[in-house]
Amino acid sequence: MEHEVRTARGGDLAGLAEIENSGDAMFGEIGIVFPPGPTVAEQMIGRGAEIVVAGDPPVGFAAVEEVDGAAHLEQISVRGDLVGRGIGVLLLDEVKARAAAAGRPGVSLLTFRDVPWNGPWYARHGFAELPRERWGPGIRSYWDAEIEAGLHELGPRIVMWAPLRRPS
Repeated sequence: MEHEVRTARGGDLAGLAEIENSGDAMFGEIGIVFPPGPTVAEQMIGRGAEIVVAGDPPVGFAAVEEVDGAAHLEQISVRGDLVGRGIGVLLLDEVKARAAAAGRPGVSLLTFRDVPWNGPWYARHGFAELPRERWGPGIRSYWDAEIEAGLHELGPRIVMWAPLRRPS
């Protein structure tokens, strides 16, 4: 099944929280239950983040902001019944391509260190742990906000980084 990856349109935005919630069900299966509140999609839309989607209507999305001069991937979510079909890879590749085209030096993210579809998955796709001494003030702020929100109580978290090369 082929899914075009594109910039989200206004009509796509209302369905993103449902995609996120369906994907988050996998976390519940391993004992991770996120605190109540707005979804990451809702928060990112409210902040004017760049949102790319896969499919029409969307079956997955990625939300990206600029943090410390780099692209920061806040969220990739794929509809729960379609996980494992390469949609996340399509979204991640698009995020990296757009960041490289914009001249960004890399892509950062915060994720669970040991959850198979988090830290290990990103490591397979070119990300590595970003040492604390290389964190900029924006990443430190994200880290502190996650602690305050209780995410670090759900499992070990990690900051990851993928360097980019500008397209030739």
